[in-house]
Amino acid sequence: MKNIRINIATVKPKRIMTSKFFIIIAFFIIGLQFKASAQNHYEIPTDVKRILFVGNSITYSGQYVSYVDAYLSLRYPERDFEVINVGLPSETVSGLSEAGHADGQFPRPDLHERLERILAKVKPDLVFACYGMNDGIYLPFDEGRFQKFRDGIVWLNKEVLESGAAIVHMTPPIYDEHKGKAYANVLDIYADWLISKRYTDQWEVIDLHWPMRKYLEDKRLTDGNYFLAKDGVHPNDTGHWIMAKQLLLFLGEEQVSNTEGMEEVVSQFANGKEILELVEERQKIMKDAWLTVIGHKRPGMNAGLPLKEALGKSEILDKEIGNLLKK
Repeated sequence: MKNIRINIATVKPKRIMTSKFFIIIAFFIIGLQFKASAQNHYEIPTDVKRILFVGNSITYSGQYVSYVDAYLSLRYPERDFEVINVGLPSETVSGLSEAGHADGQFPRPDLHERLERILAKVKPDLVFACYGMNDGIYLPFDEGRFQKFRDGIVWLNKEVLESGAAIVHMTPPIYDEHKGKAYANVLDIYADWLISKRYTDQWEVIDLHWPMRKYLEDKRLTDGNYFLAKDGVHPNDTGHWIMAKQLLLFLGEEQVSNTEGMEEVVSQFANGKEILELVEERQKIMKDAWLTVIGHKRPGMNAGLPLKEALGKSEILDKEIGNLLKK
């Protein structure tokens, strides 16, 4: 995109710099910003079988992962995708941790410590990565912390590609400015940098951040107390739906563009609600099993079932899903 320069010195201040002039310029700039942040479309390659999600507690919570998993199961049952969630609460890709994190019980886990094991054990074909929320460690903007985030994301991109998998990055969800405008601004900056990588390095990047921010701002026009995350960080079901929706739109699933939630989406498919519930159960079983077999340094996590036993339960659920898909 070319830079646009306006020579203010050539503009007569009292006669030309009218409110109408400013309105025209404002709409022009907004239009450019919208174009710059518009989602690309990405078609999952035909040889992709195993899809991996990595991230922090928002990914571990996993509603948006289950929504995407259920949608792909309903829309493309013949593809037989395996969607694996190894999100880890508190994790960063920057390697940073604030003083006294978790009341001093443990520092934030660092993706650098476990990524090699993740890729070796899961052997994904496609990776979706969502980091940033924890990476500024909830402090005002600092160039050094920002550089650590950028370095970590670039490293993650390189490691995944060298493993033979494809990677799609996702901008961080919003931090609610009602909980702190300074950190909300940090994530604005982190999100914009990730979006810029579409153009500077041809990365695949899904913007979750700005659609979530717009949705929240629109809702607060009529309800100043509306929230997507009660604690400012962890999205509720609506927030997770916005995340899943942007991911699905990125995959070209335009039919979800006017839907208000996952319930509306699954209602369009036979046995959709039942299949979503089974997918959520499968995800809950498998994420803890995978985290344990991979290993991590985050205390307090549920060990889950041994992987072999979890896979057995997953196969039973797969059969139930398959039977419902045929009805």
